[in-house]
Amino acid sequence: MKHWIIALLCVFGLAGCANDYIIATVDGQMLTSDGKPELDEDTGMLEFEDSEGRKQQIPQSQVKQIIER
Repeated sequence: MKHWIIALLCVFGLAGCANDYIIATVDGQMLTSDGKPELDEDTGMLEFEDSEGRKQQIPQSQVKQIIER
């Protein structure tokens, strides 16, 4: 019985790590990110993976808001 509870907790713990984010840009675009976007301090670019698994970058100055979904 204990093994079942531990396995269930692990599944819910891992499911919480895979959040989607919506990136709203200053020109009105809504970009979807699989996982949390990260800022590259050296270039000032926000890096994220889109819903098709491709790496994308957008200048931080073009980002209006990041919303966790």
